[in-house]
Amino acid sequence: MFGIIPFNFRFRGKVRRILDIYYCFIEEGNVALHPTQIARKTGISFAEVARRLDATPELFVKLPKRDGITRYRITTSASTRTEEETEKLLNKYAQRESWLFYAFGLMVLAMLVIIVLTIIPNV
Repeated sequence: MFGIIPFNFRFRGKVRRILDIYYCFIEEGNVALHPTQIARKTGISFAEVARRLDATPELFVKLPKRDGITRYRITTSASTRTEEETEKLLNKYAQRESWLFYAFGLMVLAMLVIIVLTIIPNV
């Protein structure tokens, strides 16, 4: 995302895609699915589906390869939650990441103000 930021946002701006993948699993009856199957049903690109599945171990677990095919399933804790609880959880995670992003931006802005204030008396 940003080259100098040492962290990656897993939920910020991606909640809708994660929920689409989650609902795909719910509609299929909580069976193990391959990312290609999910991509076809949701209309999201295969690469994005694979990234979201790997980046959100809170919701999706990678099953051991069987017949050389990697499949994913919803975690046990996520399957016991209702859809509304899952949406609230994902929105909470996204909000936390937004606050982290804003805090980082505020720190950069504060550093720039300090630099300007130290340079101005010398000019």
